Amino acid sequence: QVQLVESGGGLVQPGESLRLSCAVSGRFRAIYSMAWYRQAPGKQRELVASISSVETTNYADSVKGRVTISRDGAKNSAYLRMNTLKPDDTAVYYCNAKIVQVVTGEVGTYWGQGTQVTVSS
Repeated sequence: QVQLVESGGGLVQPGESLRLSCAVSGRFRAIYSMAWYRQAPGKQRELVASISSVETTNYADSVKGRVTISRDGAKNSAYLRMNTLKPDDTAVYYCNAKIVQVVTGEVGTYWGQGTQVTVSS
């Protein structure tokens, strides 16, 4: 069973930084891509950033220049470094991974349980 576990959320003041981590565990052939999404109260879940297996990155316009996504293949992990945080960044942040399954070789989509990020003075 594949599991994604996020960590690193918390309460920070505007202008501060935070680093989220996502670790993938279980049995699988490979991780195709990883991404971070967020969902604020009353809003739809939105893509924050993604990174492919060859480390091609993509960012939402709202976070470009403030956020960096990275991954560590050896640790089956992805990270989201967020700088100059704003109150609008307050949301539950979810890790997402597209993973090649062991038996079928098909790509499945998996989600973490989410980690709360609150930006407030």
